Amino acid sequence: MTLEQLRIFVCVAERLNMTRAAEVLHITQSGVSASIGALESAYGTALFDRVGRRIELSVAGQAFLVEAEKVLNQVRTAQRTLSDLSNLRRGTVSICASQTIGNYWLPQLIADFRDRFPHLSIELHISNTAAVGRMILDGGAEIGFVEGEYADAALTGFDLDGDQMCIFVPPGHSWASRAPSADGLLRAGWVLREQGSGTRSEFIGALRSMGVPTADLDIRLELPTNEAVRSAVIAGGGPGALSDLVVREAVKAGVLARVPLELPRRAFRMLRHSERKLSRAAEMFLKSLPPRRAEVRELRLVATA
Repeated sequence: MTLEQLRIFVCVAERLNMTRAAEVLHITQSGVSASIGALESAYGTALFDRVGRRIELSVAGQAFLVEAEKVLNQVRTAQRTLSDLSNLRRGTVSICASQTIGNYWLPQLIADFRDRFPHLSIELHISNTAAVGRMILDGGAEIGFVEGEYADAALTGFDLDGDQMCIFVPPGHSWASRAPSADGLLRAGWVLREQGSGTRSEFIGALRSMGVPTADLDIRLELPTNEAVRSAVIAGGGPGALSDLVVREAVKAGVLARVPLELPRRAFRMLRHSERKLSRAAEMFLKSLPPRRAEVRELRLVATA
């Protein structure tokens, strides 16, 4: 069994499509098929089930995927170590971030970093706060950035100055010129991000601080991206709550209006595994960040309702 076979297997398992895997790996489809076939023949075990014209992971394939990913994560760790020894002439910073940070806050910081260190590369993975925390714990990335709070004794980090949360509606909505009552907030028919989103947990926390009983909150739509929430509100789906970074351009264009109700400013949080040494490239990236607020040793997850 070779590392190349493991990489090919994981790529196919993630996409469940030989052709797409071959395109990603820049090899022929026959090469992908031959590699998978060699693994299956060598161990007398089918890793994929052929169901009609598509493939699915077999029970054995599902179990093998977990171990293959662990091995490849260890290989990436070894590669980062060797890059460090080359005195940062090469190196990769592996980052995962929740959506608002990854799509609206980090890009300029990454561009500035690349201008200063063009020999270093950035791997950026974007998901929600809960998934970012899991990725750091599993070793899938060195550094994580989240909007919500995350609880695990294995994580440490610090707070950075973040963004301003806001409630927004279409321009013709009654809330565009007048802040709603607590009862109006409760029964609005909200368009919000999904469970596990830091943006959602921060918004729920803000409503609780205003005395709104969020267990009874009327949520009309739960959507997996900031952009989907923004579009649904523009279409009249209900009021929404996101970062000012996400809705700023839509407000300038006149297709959305901010509700005159001030929500607390929130911090962004950097997470890392307390027992894993950061690569020198990652340390350099952290030094390039804006001033931090305060060291955080115990990070907790605010339950979302």
